[in-house]
Amino acid sequence: MKSNYSRLGEYINEVNNRNTNLTVSKLIGVSMEKTFISSVANTVGTDMSVYKILKKGQFACKLMSVGRDQKLPVDLYKEDEDAIVSSAYFVFESIDKNIVLPDYLLMWLCRPENDRHIGYISGGDVRGGISWETFCNTPIRVPSIAKQKEIVAEYNTVQNCIDLNKQLIQKLEETAQTIYKNWFVDFEFPDENGKPYKNSGGEMVESELGEIPKGWEVKSLGDVATITAGGDKPNIFSPKNNNNCIIPIYSNTTENEGLFGYTNKPTVCKKSVTISARGAIIGFTVLRTIPFVPIVRLIVVTPNNDNLLNYVFHTIQQFNYDGSGSAQGQLTIPNVSTFKVISPQNEILKKYQKIDEVITNNIEIEKKQTKKLKELQSLLLSKLATIKY
Repeated sequence: MKSNYSRLGEYINEVNNRNTNLTVSKLIGVSMEKTFISSVANTVGTDMSVYKILKKGQFACKLMSVGRDQKLPVDLYKEDEDAIVSSAYFVFESIDKNIVLPDYLLMWLCRPENDRHIGYISGGDVRGGISWETFCNTPIRVPSIAKQKEIVAEYNTVQNCIDLNKQLIQKLEETAQTIYKNWFVDFEFPDENGKPYKNSGGEMVESELGEIPKGWEVKSLGDVATITAGGDKPNIFSPKNNNNCIIPIYSNTTENEGLFGYTNKPTVCKKSVTISARGAIIGFTVLRTIPFVPIVRLIVVTPNNDNLLNYVFHTIQQFNYDGSGSAQGQLTIPNVSTFKVISPQNEILKKYQKIDEVITNNIEIEKKQTKKLKELQSLLLSKLATIKY
């Protein structure tokens, strides 16, 4: 170990408080993105008394498969309410916060270089795990508390900007959903006089989906859009955008909206909606407004009319995905094609597209800003090992 590095184990203590009296019920886990998430595990019949209690200021991490995943799932718990994590997690805390700030410690453990190091040292384990003792041998640089506070403050400034962006994106998405509901569920879109259609006495007619405005129809999704499936990943692709590979490839994940990499493949989909067809995220829907290449486990819905794009996107989000009767719990082109949708008059769709396009464009701008801020965070984390203390 380099002379200016120390062992992580010198600064942390393992904590092993069990939920013996079943006093804590809030169950959480740590994602691959190093954030706490509510657990979705089926706990029926599970002995929750063996789960570990997690308190404010403590860390939780899982060492079981860090080699396979090439990431260390770890996060610092900051809530006042106690939580519990599976006994597969290790819970630990800073021995002395006057020597190592918990926030600084989290930054060090979140470094991409730390993920690579832990993945490398796990090479001898069949499942890619490491022991607590091996984890404690992880090298760490510990500057003065004053320097730690300076580093954490700089990092938190960026994080606060990311949080604000996320809040703005959420508000924009809620606004979009409200307008969609107002126009296409409550049918209070502006009539020819600019007044709410249904509330102003607009004529309604019966349909298989209930009452709809006169002149509107009920159609199958396959009648208003071309529906295809993603294929194999292109032979030529790159994990990053470069001169040779500039067209994004999307797959069936939620991280970065499914971005897999980039290619130079000439055959691409244009303005479309993608739906995750299998797995735990079945039904995850993304609006794609630039040329892209879809790969396995994605259904691609390309509206026949550009004015339908945002309407179809929000309509698909309302569907109840349950595998559509498939034994494998998956979506297929035939069953997606049969989904029933209301087909509004084109003039209404045109007005709606203009309004919602402004909102979705602003969401996209905020997402791009967030991506740049996260890149800045990664840069700050990488610099921890090179800062002159």
